[in-house]
Amino acid sequence: MVKPNRRLCLGDNLQVLREGIADESVDLVYLDPPFNSAADYNVLFRDQGDHQDSAQVMAFTDTWHWGPDDEQLLLELTQRNGEVARFLSDTVTRLGRNDLSAYLVMMGARLVELRRVLKPTGSLYLHCDPTASHYLKTVLDVIFGPQNFRNEIIWKRTSAHSDAKIWGRISDTILFYTVSNDFTWNPQYVQHDAEYIKAKFSQDDHDGRGAYQLTDMRSPSVRPNLQYEWNGFKPHPNGWAYKLETMQKLHDEGRIWYPSDKTKRPRLKRYLKESLGVLLNNIWTDIPPLNSQAQERLGYPTQKPVALLERILNASTNPGDVVLDPFCGCGTTVCAAEKLNRNWIGIDITHLSVALIKARLRRDFGLEPTDYQEEGTPTTVQGAQYLFEQDPFQFQFWILGEIAAQPFGASAGSKKGKKGADGGIDGQMFFLRPDGGKVEKVIVSVKGGKNLNAGMVRDLAGVLTKEDAAIGIFICLAPPTAGVLKEAMQQGGYEYGGKVFQRVQVLTVQNILNGKQPDIPKGAVNISYEQKAQKSLAAASKDKGMDSLFQ
Repeated sequence: MVKPNRRLCLGDNLQVLREGIADESVDLVYLDPPFNSAADYNVLFRDQGDHQDSAQVMAFTDTWHWGPDDEQLLLELTQRNGEVARFLSDTVTRLGRNDLSAYLVMMGARLVELRRVLKPTGSLYLHCDPTASHYLKTVLDVIFGPQNFRNEIIWKRTSAHSDAKIWGRISDTILFYTVSNDFTWNPQYVQHDAEYIKAKFSQDDHDGRGAYQLTDMRSPSVRPNLQYEWNGFKPHPNGWAYKLETMQKLHDEGRIWYPSDKTKRPRLKRYLKESLGVLLNNIWTDIPPLNSQAQERLGYPTQKPVALLERILNASTNPGDVVLDPFCGCGTTVCAAEKLNRNWIGIDITHLSVALIKARLRRDFGLEPTDYQEEGTPTTVQGAQYLFEQDPFQFQFWILGEIAAQPFGASAGSKKGKKGADGGIDGQMFFLRPDGGKVEKVIVSVKGGKNLNAGMVRDLAGVLTKEDAAIGIFICLAPPTAGVLKEAMQQGGYEYGGKVFQRVQVLTVQNILNGKQPDIPKGAVNISYEQKAQKSLAAASKDKGMDSLFQ
């Protein structure tokens, strides 16, 4: 059953926003857009075998150049938001028609739409770095109004960084804006540090309630109606902090400490276990970046910790609210929203990102595409054919994602992300056998053309032998020839549990669109997007109570 307001959208986020998201329909926007860093970013996929091989796939290019499209976008803005268009036109005039100007126009057009879709109680968090954060803040001031700027949050994303001849760059900036003064806000707290607890919560009545500290019971201002005598103790000139009936209740609960000297005043016992902690400020040093062993890590170059998004969502949304990420990458915002029972909309322009998010939703929540709305991806063979003709690499990323396989050694363009040839491997899967004793490899070969022949199957079989892989998947867009099917049948089988699985399996795009998946042993766990097999198995049994993460 499709969950309402769970949407995963493939496409240009500007087009999706303009055509597919209604005014004032979103409670929170978080965006972690490209930073204009003039760099290429790769996804790193690790091999689950005994060796430490890995493949890199280009995720996106963070480089901008001024061109006719930017002129057109600036012109469009004059109709949609004249004030922002004038501001950006002035900025472009001063900066020149260069890379930075192109980036700011791209971001300005999208921020206008994000403001449009936010509810009056909504909030926006823009994650950036010093490359263009000062310019982005001025654009946000124009769109949201400077009075609706709430915070510049500094996130310490790493402990050390070696940068030549400058101070080490170890932080990112998150700009927090709201639509109005009436916005959702839930204060967030962090735990007291150990030294504070030791110094302040030093007393314990040993009655099971634990350590406590003594705090004042006087009213913060003069309140004549609270200036009563209590158990022989005179009030402070301001009066007590509580009414008589509340004082009696605190006394009955043993919450009041009484001094032996009547010239002093009673104090309130505040227990450590009842403390919410320290009210969080705008410098966040307690959320570490993802290390190489983090279970949630997918290898995506700009992946942020789920804890970072959970904090933002907890502060500025409530259960059932709608969260939007227009640059959702590998889906951290989507996963944080799902975990916290928020509705979500994720948008990304690459099939690679959509495939990663779908794999992550399967892995972490057991969600299949039928559980949410998937928009912009092919649903027919004709759509798949069109995608192949437009961009063979994006076609490859898409169909690999449909069977939860990793792409291998291919970039978003014509270059190979992995040094050297890919060896005839377009994708790979890893499954943990039901007995938990071995991780097996599955090699995937994708053929989008029409000229299929038996030699292609023999080549795949040779790769299986070379890679010591259990199974090969031959995916074809065109219907397979009789020769292809016969050659696949002649490649033998993979045996497990008394059953033989075809060693080379032919799947058409139509088969996959109809729901067919690679045939692996029942109960085997697809761990293609897991760091370690044993961690995957433990997560499946402990956290989800499922037999499998992907099936």
